[in-house]
Amino acid sequence: MNKISFRNDILPMKNQLFRLAFRITLDSAEAEDIVQDTLIKVWNKHTDWETIESIEAFSLKICHNLALDRSKLRDNNNNSLEDVNIDEPQTSYTPQDRMIQRDKVRLIKEIVDSLPEKQRSCMQLRDFEGKQYKEIAAILDITEEQVKVNIFRARQTVKQKYKKIEDYGL
Repeated sequence: MNKISFRNDILPMKNQLFRLAFRITLDSAEAEDIVQDTLIKVWNKHTDWETIESIEAFSLKICHNLALDRSKLRDNNNNSLEDVNIDEPQTSYTPQDRMIQRDKVRLIKEIVDSLPEKQRSCMQLRDFEGKQYKEIAAILDITEEQVKVNIFRARQTVKQKYKKIEDYGL
């Protein structure tokens, strides 16, 4: 079995942990705190690392649980993601095209943020982090079937709400 190194195996996950925490809390400062707490908790379990099947799944599960706890404490006070910068490719789009694209991305983020927490987390881990269903199930402590259902429902909701807004401006 490979020896797990905090510096080489766990620290490189901090951006991934941040994205997961941010997707749940919708607050970058809160997400940073959660990442720090996660790293501390993972470090405190360093004597058990060799018995853990996947240190990545273990770390993500701790992060997920801490983020949920913090969100519940804040009474799910969801803030807007408008302060997040949108990375735009350097193309020959006109300013109007870029503005329309930025508005579409903002709209999709708002729709994703309005999803129930479990659907939002499943979608984040699958579509943005590229995790397998089995890994997501372990992280969220649900079955693979529940992961698939949550992802399907999340995608359907995003698609329907986006289409409704695009078609009717609602």
